[in-house]
Amino acid sequence: MKIRIKSNSVRYRLTRSDVAGLVENGYLEDSVNFGAQKLVYALKIMDEGQLSAGFNDNTVTLFMPGNMISELAETDKVGFENNNGELYLLVEKDFTCLDSVAEDQSDNYPNPLTEK
Repeated sequence: MKIRIKSNSVRYRLTRSDVAGLVENGYLEDSVNFGAQKLVYALKIMDEGQLSAGFNDNTVTLFMPGNMISELAETDKVGFENNNGELYLLVEKDFTCLDSVAEDQSDNYPNPLTEK
C-alpha cells in the first residue's frame, strides 16, 4: 500500500495482495519510521457508509465500505473517491508504471494503457 498526501488530499494505492488482504482481514496498515516517531497509515473496512478518514495517535486511517473493496477485487473498477469535509480521499489500484522504475512492481495491477 502506498500513500500520497498533497495539500488537502490523501490517496492510497493498493496492489493485488493489498486488495486480497483487505477482502480477507478487513484491515491493512503500513508505517514510516521517522526515528523518534512513526507515522502509521491504515485502511479499515466498514459495514456501510462512505469513504472517510480519521487521524489519531499518529495514524491516518481511511474507512472504506465493504462493498467498495469487493468491487475493486472482483471487477475492473479502478478506485473510489469522496470528499470528507475539506479533505479529498482516493483509494485506487496500483498499476505498473509505463516507464522504467527501480521499484518492484510484480504485485501491481497490469496497466491498461500498455494495451494501447
